[in-house]
Amino acid sequence: MGRAERETVARGKRLQEAARALAGDHERAVGAVRAALEPLHRAAAREALDAIPVTRLQEATGGQLRLGAVERAGFGTVAAVLDAGAYRLRQIPGVGQRTVDQILSAARQLAEAAGETVAVHLDVDRPEPGTTALVSALHVLVQAGPEARRSVDEATALTGRLEPLLADARPAARRSGMLLAGRARRARAREAVAAIGTLLDEAERAGAPERFAQASVDLLRGAAGDLAAWTDFEVRSAEYYALLGEIVTRAPDTAAAQGFLPDDLAERVREQHLDDTHRRVSLRGYQAFGARFALARRRVILGDEMGLGKTVQAIAALAHLAAGGRTHFLVVCPASVLVNWTREVASRSTLRVLPLHGPDRHDAFADWRERGGVAVTTYGLLRHLPAPEADRLGMLVVDEAHAVKNPQTLRARAVGQWAARCEHVLFMTGTPMENRVAEFRNLVRMLDPEVADRLGDGAGPVDPVAFRQAVAPVYLRRNQKDVLTELPSLQHTDEWEEPSAEDERVYRAAVADGNFMAMRRAAYARPEASAKLGRLREIVREAGENGHKVVVFTAFRDVLSTVEDALRTEEPGPRVPYGPVFGPLNGSVPPARRQQVADAFTAVSGPAVLLAQIQVAGIGLNLQAASVVVLCEPQIKPTVEHQAVARAHRMGQVRPVRVHRLLTTGGVDERLVRMLDRKARLFDTYARRSVLAEATPDAVDVLDPDLARQVVEEEQARLGLGDGRPAQPS
Repeated sequence: MGRAERETVARGKRLQEAARALAGDHERAVGAVRAALEPLHRAAAREALDAIPVTRLQEATGGQLRLGAVERAGFGTVAAVLDAGAYRLRQIPGVGQRTVDQILSAARQLAEAAGETVAVHLDVDRPEPGTTALVSALHVLVQAGPEARRSVDEATALTGRLEPLLADARPAARRSGMLLAGRARRARAREAVAAIGTLLDEAERAGAPERFAQASVDLLRGAAGDLAAWTDFEVRSAEYYALLGEIVTRAPDTAAAQGFLPDDLAERVREQHLDDTHRRVSLRGYQAFGARFALARRRVILGDEMGLGKTVQAIAALAHLAAGGRTHFLVVCPASVLVNWTREVASRSTLRVLPLHGPDRHDAFADWRERGGVAVTTYGLLRHLPAPEADRLGMLVVDEAHAVKNPQTLRARAVGQWAARCEHVLFMTGTPMENRVAEFRNLVRMLDPEVADRLGDGAGPVDPVAFRQAVAPVYLRRNQKDVLTELPSLQHTDEWEEPSAEDERVYRAAVADGNFMAMRRAAYARPEASAKLGRLREIVREAGENGHKVVVFTAFRDVLSTVEDALRTEEPGPRVPYGPVFGPLNGSVPPARRQQVADAFTAVSGPAVLLAQIQVAGIGLNLQAASVVVLCEPQIKPTVEHQAVARAHRMGQVRPVRVHRLLTTGGVDERLVRMLDRKARLFDTYARRSVLAEATPDAVDVLDPDLARQVVEEEQARLGLGDGRPAQPS
């Protein structure tokens, strides 16, 4: 082996060193990101644990722990328990070593889960030293671009190929090496040198050495400055987050769960105790924070996006006040959600609930005034109720509060009178108000006139940072994408409505005729008086105002036509924010055309509505553009609903999916839901245990032959109707 071979080996070593240097430069850049992220992540995880009430530890132990003594001792959060440690917890009267071990084990599990799921938010409007360090570190990698990443991958692969070849070619690297090597070793050395030469020729022809050098320069250049890094982040934040996701995957952060409130305000909210004595449901971290916000600030607007559980947060606040001795609470809401409120309060708390509605409303009001509880009434009835004595009302909750944005209306005046006499007032609205300052200011004025004055006159554009700072003392809003860690989550809501008088009349006629299918469609037979249709329009409108697409399913063509007529009455615009309406898709639409309609629905930029017969669109179409699903009535088979929902909640869906099933009380819907719940549980059991059951769902959820007849006969008996004619189930 001569000089040429030694030069080939030397060139191979230089290329290997350049490749290793590039990999090292990249690793240092990535390490800088991890180093900047770690304290931010640690702080965010700590905040998450501060927001988790100690009662959540019961979930980790199957409800076996008794935590009352621990909470009374001042350890109200998981973070407080971890800080206390075993010694301080053992000092609590009635808490033994076994309980301490269980508490700490459960707390560590939650801490580990928080560490895995918490994320760091990069707020360009509020840069801090820690986030600035992270953005600057990311800026180096973003500026180096995907070319640097590809060069690193190429360098890593090249190093892997060169390393064994250079090891075999070591005897050829020096003059005496080949003389001292054995015959087999010399043969391997010659082959290795030849392979190195071929590899070098390929790399040089491809320009690898130059790319490695340039990538190293880019990675070593550093950020141009903090301001430049933040400016670049603002322009292309998606690239920064994508890169951060590659380095370490994190879930939505605690700052988002706290509505990005100022730090000092958020700290005061976190310090607010939240008693769960009268609550029957555990809260997610952001929900507990929302309830604490309402209690700490006393008179606030909870503006969470639809689907985040504003009702549960309100109930948590009511339960806390009840534990403190308050006895009387009032919820004001549209008539369409009154039933939901009474059911939610009854199922999620131990509080007494009384609907102030219907013919017995005056007796119910007298009973409430005497014995207390949570009274639920409508805007229309509120103005006919006498305002309470000062300090008598523990909390006033106003749902869909944007309904009183006009102070000249009778309903707004009534709400204002009640709010003025109550220390704790909670306005709830999922409609974003940031761009409607004049209307928003009217709501705020009922709660805090000084904050309202700081919002200006609403005549011109509003700076978002200034707006958030001004309204922070009274306004908390979180979006699903910011606080829900599931990707995506699936939330089901049964929307119970009281039938209107006209709904009831049509339904009774269908029951008298023994017509099962007419009973199921009766709620839509008189559109101008339909309670279900009114709620459907509210759901579609709110979804549109939040920028979401909606798909509406029903089993019946005539119901589909009714819904279409209701939604197409006006052209899209400020008064109709849900965008264009597509469909309806029914059995007469060819499959190819169905997909075209679905594609057009998906292609719309912004909100839109798709109307579809559930048997048609529930199978075969990809509707993941929709994040809100409305079921106009309960279906006979649970799998029909499941398959329809799966059109939206499937791979490729990046948003949480909310399913609203419209139901009327006291009739066929209520009976069907009870029956179908039993069938759904049976199906779930089989589906978990049997591949065959998953492949053949009809084996467990087919319609019983006598189900329709049974429902008709029970309803005829309940209403005292029918002349003995048989049911018509088909």
